[in-house]
Amino acid sequence: MNDILPFLKSIISVAGLSGFEAPVADLISAKWIPLVDELTRSRLGSIHGLKRGVGSTDAKISRPSVLISTHMDAIGLMVSHISAGFLHIVNIGGIDARVLPGTPVIVHASKTDEDLYGVIVMPPANLLPDDKSKGVIGIPYLLVETGFTPKEVEKRVNIGDRISFGTEPVEMTGGYISGHTLDNRASVAALTICLEELKNKSHVWDVWAVASIQEEVTLAGAMTSAFQIRPTIAVVVDVTFGKGTGSSGYGTFPIGKGVTLGVGPSMHPFLHKRMKEVAERVEIPVKDEAMPEYSSTDADAIQLTAEGIPTMVISIPERYMHTPVELVALKDIQRTGRLLAEFIASLEADFVDTIKWE
Repeated sequence: MNDILPFLKSIISVAGLSGFEAPVADLISAKWIPLVDELTRSRLGSIHGLKRGVGSTDAKISRPSVLISTHMDAIGLMVSHISAGFLHIVNIGGIDARVLPGTPVIVHASKTDEDLYGVIVMPPANLLPDDKSKGVIGIPYLLVETGFTPKEVEKRVNIGDRISFGTEPVEMTGGYISGHTLDNRASVAALTICLEELKNKSHVWDVWAVASIQEEVTLAGAMTSAFQIRPTIAVVVDVTFGKGTGSSGYGTFPIGKGVTLGVGPSMHPFLHKRMKEVAERVEIPVKDEAMPEYSSTDADAIQLTAEGIPTMVISIPERYMHTPVELVALKDIQRTGRLLAEFIASLEADFVDTIKWE
């Protein structure tokens, strides 16, 4: 089994908030360079890795291509204003505020180009408005303490400076890993496994491996990358809600028991059918996941790009999504990477001609 853990731990140990993905992008690029034939970045900063297929190279007949899209950006925080040395914050992307108090963070201070270590704190309940002092304390009432005096903070920090989570990756018993930004760097790790598997597999189609920017806020990376690449089909890899304490309904899926295949308007049924057939053939457990409106993934943008791109979604179950302590099973990452590679290898030169579009 491919040991993806060191790479995964490295990419969930750095920042890379939506719109500011460079720190993680550099690590992914370095890892992918030996695995692809070409590596470029889009104008907005998404990573494009091309692994060529072995099909026709006739100038009049272009090889079909499949885009495998994973987003590398992360949720986080931004300094909204500074008061008496404390940093007031707003969120970048959706954040579950229930677990924020006490969370270690890193303030990326732009005035001095340094990282300041801090912790998220909250005022005493008696100093909060009466209707805000009970239950979950909202982000507008949370603060970041850096330990610096007000004058020292003013010398270092600007309004708009980013704040990323400072929690360290933790290997859990049972083959789990916990940390920040596993949404969606667990999927980046799965795509990396796919590229490594493809080194030993013949595939007719060109493969575009994409680590996109800004999924958590605008879908801008997937939209622009799909428009630039114009793939024949696309597969989006993301995370979904894992079963856990208090979250065991139909919309959640067991951790470590396999991955999900999206079913809904953003997913082409013919691609779903082929992916499911491949999963059954190689004995990778999958479950269908109903996505009756938007998928809330990059698929929503890719499907509507240009003339329209047939797209599907694979998801890795994850507990505690959009918190600093997300949790996934390593075996599900491994399964996703292998399933992607087997799916790509299964694509015949005329696969598109067999698709029923009605």
